[in-house]
Amino acid sequence: MRANVWHGKRDVRVENVPDPQIKKPTDAVIKVTSSGLCGSDLHLYEVLTPFMTPGDILGHEPMGIVEEVGPEVTNLSPGDRVVIPFQIACGSCRMCADGLQTQCETTQVREHGSGAALFGYTKLYGSVPGAQAEFLRVPQAQYGPIKVPHGPADDRFVYLSDVLPTAWQAVRYAGVAKGSSVAVLGLGPIGAMACRIARHLGAEQVIGVDHVPERLARARRDGVTVFDLDAFDGEDGLLEAVKDVTDGRGPDAVVDAVGTEAHGSPAGKLAQQAAGLMPSRWAEKLMSKAGVDRLGALHLAISMARRGGTISISGVYGGMSDPMPMLVMFDKQLTFRMGQANVRRWADDILPLLTDEDPLGVDDFATHRLPLDRAPEAYEMFQKKTDGAIKVLFTP
Repeated sequence: MRANVWHGKRDVRVENVPDPQIKKPTDAVIKVTSSGLCGSDLHLYEVLTPFMTPGDILGHEPMGIVEEVGPEVTNLSPGDRVVIPFQIACGSCRMCADGLQTQCETTQVREHGSGAALFGYTKLYGSVPGAQAEFLRVPQAQYGPIKVPHGPADDRFVYLSDVLPTAWQAVRYAGVAKGSSVAVLGLGPIGAMACRIARHLGAEQVIGVDHVPERLARARRDGVTVFDLDAFDGEDGLLEAVKDVTDGRGPDAVVDAVGTEAHGSPAGKLAQQAAGLMPSRWAEKLMSKAGVDRLGALHLAISMARRGGTISISGVYGGMSDPMPMLVMFDKQLTFRMGQANVRRWADDILPLLTDEDPLGVDDFATHRLPLDRAPEAYEMFQKKTDGAIKVLFTP
């Protein structure tokens, strides 16, 4: 089959690889019909390369048609249409029962002290072959796949794999309720969808911050109050502008939808680049013990939230020795919630919204739909934010 394969920093290639096979009784194999390109994939393209191995298949946002199931998968049949959550969870352990599927005790990658295994996401999360491919082996298929009806285009459902539950969890973790205010830092796929969900759940004021014109324009069309990061000489000007529209306090909650590749974090960027120049074995050890993130977005969130407010972190971070402004965090009495989205925890809340009325605008959410063979071009375009690329879907 054809698959998008990692070979090094900023080096991905679509190649022929062996077809996946049923290995365990709880496996399934699906024919992938759509697979997304996620901002988290860019971390593998640029930042988390010490934890990658040449030959790794990328991608974790798929949907498709069931081809084959193992003998213990009784809930699926060949021909079923399914969305595959990006994490692999068993559905029966204590963590899954608590709605924490990203901490699944059956698939935790204990060798690296990590949570549940993820598709296409480094040795830290199990080195499971990913979904930017023609076919995908799905472990724990007795629980993970979400069956959806045949008929509507893939765009209606594919975001259940990651974008929708990640944005939904970010907003729920932020405590957004009717009448509240929330600021979303980063208006890429997760941030843009978080703004839509916050409005849907009744937030009185939704503020979006970014520096990419197409992203700002799109959020403005969605009814978001937007601020261009590059329009201010420094952080203080932006903070004052946000306070001015939130009764002088700041928003009740801030969602950090950016993560480790934050714009305007030169020291963290330099440290990440230095690690990338080391032999991979050394770089892996350094990142595991003393890695640092580019923390511009997170520090901005801490400064922006009102006293007693909440910070919800959905952007991926990977540092082990990040400096944090504990005095400010403590003095402002902030609440923090964070983590990879627990897809099955939120799926039942989201599915009723994927109707003909399309209240979250999923049908036109993708800005680019490309054949899988153009994956290398898509990664470069998405990282450089050219051609108005906000969300890319691949068709294998």
